[in-house]
Amino acid sequence: MDTSPRAPAPRRAPRSVPPVDEAAPRPPDRLGYLWLVVAAGLFLFVGGRWNIAWAAWLAPLLLLRFVHGRRAVPGLLLAWLARAVVFAVLLPPILYPPGTAPGGAVPYVVAVLVGGLATVPYVADRLIAPRLRGVAATLVFPAALTGLEYLGSLGPFGAITSTAYTQYGYLPLMQLASVTGIWGITFVVAWFASVLAWVWRHGFAWPAARTPVLVSVVVVSVILLGGGARLALAPPDAPTVRVAGISASRAAAAALHQQLPAATLSALAAGTASPADRACARAAFATLDDGLLTDSAEQARGGARIVVWPETSPTGAAVLQEDEPALLQRAAAVARQGNTYLDLGLAVFLTGPVAGPFARDEAVLIDPTGRVVWTYQKTHPTPADQGVFVVGDGKVPVTDSPYGRLANVICFDMDYSGMIRQAGQSRADVMLAPADDWPAIDPSHTYVSVFRAIEYGFSLVRPASQGLAMAADYEGHVLAAADYFTTDQQVIVAELPTRGARTVYAAVGDVFAWLCLAGLAVLAGLAVRQRRRAPAPAPTRPTGSEVPPTALSRTGALVDRQG
Repeated sequence: MDTSPRAPAPRRAPRSVPPVDEAAPRPPDRLGYLWLVVAAGLFLFVGGRWNIAWAAWLAPLLLLRFVHGRRAVPGLLLAWLARAVVFAVLLPPILYPPGTAPGGAVPYVVAVLVGGLATVPYVADRLIAPRLRGVAATLVFPAALTGLEYLGSLGPFGAITSTAYTQYGYLPLMQLASVTGIWGITFVVAWFASVLAWVWRHGFAWPAARTPVLVSVVVVSVILLGGGARLALAPPDAPTVRVAGISASRAAAAALHQQLPAATLSALAAGTASPADRACARAAFATLDDGLLTDSAEQARGGARIVVWPETSPTGAAVLQEDEPALLQRAAAVARQGNTYLDLGLAVFLTGPVAGPFARDEAVLIDPTGRVVWTYQKTHPTPADQGVFVVGDGKVPVTDSPYGRLANVICFDMDYSGMIRQAGQSRADVMLAPADDWPAIDPSHTYVSVFRAIEYGFSLVRPASQGLAMAADYEGHVLAAADYFTTDQQVIVAELPTRGARTVYAAVGDVFAWLCLAGLAVLAGLAVRQRRRAPAPAPTRPTGSEVPPTALSRTGALVDRQG
C-alpha cells in the first residue's frame, strides 16, 4: 500500500458571475416579428370593452423583447406603428359616442399621435436601460410609463386610458390606489414586464437574474399582502344608508324619441329652437321626468334615504330653462314626503339672449326639507359634447348630512383624479356620480369611478342613463349593479357605509408619480455617466509569444498566474 504523502487537491476558485455588458451588441431575435404581432394583438385587449387583465402584463413584455432584439431606430418605429394601428381600432369608439366621431382622417391622426406617445417608455428603456445594471435597469420602463400616464392625465382626456384600470376586479392590488393612486398599479404591471424582459435578454441565467427577480417578487408580495390585509382586517363597519340609483325604462326612452324629432333636439342645442319646437320638447320631456319622479317617490317609500338620477342623455331627464323651477318644486315635494335626499341629473336647455352654449349638464341636490343644496354643472364634457354644454367651475360640492358627507360630480369628471381630490381632502363619505355612457366604454368607464372611490376613501353610487350603473364601497366591493344594455330599467339599491376612510393618497397626492419622473431623470443621468466612463475596447487576442507566464502547480497542471 502506498503510504507516501499525497499532494493536496487544488482548491476550486469561488464561482463568480461575470458582469454583463448591457451595451454589448446581441444577435437579432429571429422570432422578433412574432413577438411584435402577438404584442399588438394583446394590446387590443388592454382596456376598452373587452379587457383582459393579463394582457396588460404580457403585451409590454413582448414589445420590450422585440425592441431590444432590433436596432434602436427601426425597432422603435415598428413599435410606434403597431401601437398606432391598435389605437386606430380602439380610440374612435371610446372617445366618441355612436354617430359623433369626426369624419376624414382626424381619428387616425389622433391614433398616430397617441401611438407615438405610447412608444415613449419603450424609447426610454431602449436608450437608458442597456447602460445600467441589475435592478436599476428594470426600473426605467415602469418609471417612464407611469410618468407618461401621469402627465397625460393632466390633458384633455384625463387618465381614461391608464394601465391601472385594466386590473379592475383584483381587489388586493387595487388597494394600492389608496396609497399611491392608480400610478402605483401602473408601475407594478410595467415592472413585471420590465423584469421578465431583462431576464429574457440574459438567457434566463439565474445568477444574473437573481437580484432583480427577488427584489421585484418581495416588493409585489408586500403590496399584495398589504392589500389583502386591508380587505380582511379593516372592512367597512360604519352604519349604512339605503341608496337607490334609477333610470328611465326603455319604453319611456322610446316614447321620448317618438315625441321629440331629432331636428327639434338639434335646434334646442344650437339655440335656434322656435316656440313650436320648445312646446314640442316640453311635452316630450314631461313624460320622462314624470316617470322618474314617480320612481323616486316609490324608492323613498321603500326606505331609500338617497335617490340619484343618472346624467342627462338621449334617455335621461331634461327640462327647458323656463320650466326648471316648476320641476324642482315637484322634486322638493317628493324629497319632503319621502324624507330623502334627491339628486337630479338634468339637461337644462337655455332661453333668452345667450351667446352659447345653449344647455347645461347639471346635478341638483335637494335635501329632505325640500331645500336645493347645490346645483353642480359638469366640468369635463366628452369630446362630442364640447361646445354643447356650459362648462362648470370645477369645484366639487360637499355637504354634511345624517348619512355622512355627500359630494357630487358628473360622469367624465371622475376621470380626473386631481379634481376629485377635493372630495378626498374634504373627507367626503359618499360620492354621487350620475353618468351616461355608450357601448364602447361599457362597463370599463364605470370601473374608473371605483378606482376613485378607493383612492379617496368614499363610497360610490353611479346611476347611468346608458351603461353600467353601480354602487360600491371605498374598498371596491360592488354592492349593486345593473347594465342598461341588458336590463329594461336600471334600479340599483344598496346599503352604503355612511363613513368613509382616510387615505394616504388623499393626503399626499401624486407624490409617487412625481417620484417616478424624478427617478427616470436620475436613471438617465446614471446611464450618461456610465457611458462616459465605459472602458476602451478590449485589445485583440495576444499571440503565442505574448501569453502570460505560467507556473507549474504541485499537481503538475499549468495554471495562469492571472486566473
